[in-house]
Amino acid sequence: MKVYKTQSGALLEAEGNTYTLPVTDWEAFINNDDLYNTLTSLLASGKATATPHPSASETLPPIGPRQELWACGVTYWRSKVGRQEESKASGGGDFYEKVYHAERPEVFFKSTPSRVVGPGQPVRIRKDSTWDVPEPELTLVVTSSGKIIGYTIGNDMSSRSIEGENPLYLPQAKTYDGCAALGPCIYVTNQPLPAQALIRLTISRNGEQAFTGDVELSQMKRTPEELVSFVYRESSFPHGCLIMTGTGIVPGHDFTLQSGDEISIGIDGIGTLTNTVA
Repeated sequence: MKVYKTQSGALLEAEGNTYTLPVTDWEAFINNDDLYNTLTSLLASGKATATPHPSASETLPPIGPRQELWACGVTYWRSKVGRQEESKASGGGDFYEKVYHAERPEVFFKSTPSRVVGPGQPVRIRKDSTWDVPEPELTLVVTSSGKIIGYTIGNDMSSRSIEGENPLYLPQAKTYDGCAALGPCIYVTNQPLPAQALIRLTISRNGEQAFTGDVELSQMKRTPEELVSFVYRESSFPHGCLIMTGTGIVPGHDFTLQSGDEISIGIDGIGTLTNTVA
């Protein structure tokens, strides 16, 4: 089942149909350890009414105003190699090698909801950066108790030139206005995503394909539950939290985003998130 946050309220897509849900508080609605069964009961009760499928312009990022977006890094081998390449000149490459193999993963605060955009909305590259990439990531939707109740697609926009200059510049490379996109929905399931599910990235420029790549979820070194446990260690999230799980698709050093580029990220079972670079 897929749940959409839209300008007109919460919508549910199930078995090829779309329904309006009787939801007035998005945060309280998704901060529910039993969300899958709640949705199943709403469908069975007839309280969900049929409605047209939402367009991209109607769809909002599936994050509440009091929730936080966190992120994890260096969870795929390709990400480790990419980070080492970009930080080689500054002598920071060893940090990424060590964190890839360490017991403790890299986790960091990514964004407040006001800096997150939804489908069809523009993401941004920093004016003081010379090397910028999108990072397509499976994103976990987690309740206040630490339970994963669904998944969405995340675009963790990143300045490789700033992070590569010095690892201590990570917050500046990662957090700024328009630094993340989420959507188009929350895929709610009572089963883990299959390991063979693909994440796909396509970047188009002037109507032509400028970059494409894909990776299986099986290539992620750490489990989603492991990442949640570290984000929630010594931190509470009364309204729930969304957690990006890292990227396994890293464009080469000869590629950087430009204004007007279209970024499309697809994940099997969830859908496609498309944004244009402002």
